[in-house]
Amino acid sequence: FHVRYHMELIGDVTGKNVVLVDDMVDTAGTLTKAADVMMERGAKSVRAICTHAILSGQAYERIENSQLEELIVTDSIPLRKESKKIKVLTCAGLFAEVMTSVQNNESISSNFIM
Repeated sequence: FHVRYHMELIGDVTGKNVVLVDDMVDTAGTLTKAADVMMERGAKSVRAICTHAILSGQAYERIENSQLEELIVTDSIPLRKESKKIKVLTCAGLFAEVMTSVQNNESISSNFIM
């Protein structure tokens, strides 16, 4: 069983460095397809950033074989294996600040509003 889908781009990415943003990446199918579309439409490069890297199934292979230059993720979910294309940022400092603020009955909104 193979699902086929169509993806359309609105706007011009010609010569641009594109950053795709998502909350989580599971199988990486949509993400890598989006990177392909960006490059086909003339993007200079494509990177992605996501909070939670579930990375199940063929996700690692898709990322490695994709036109993504880099995938930046947090350590909210440990990676099952390493990849030269995946960069992990820690959220430990953020969690520690929030827990300290909660313990001291202080606002935590400044940690999440940019």
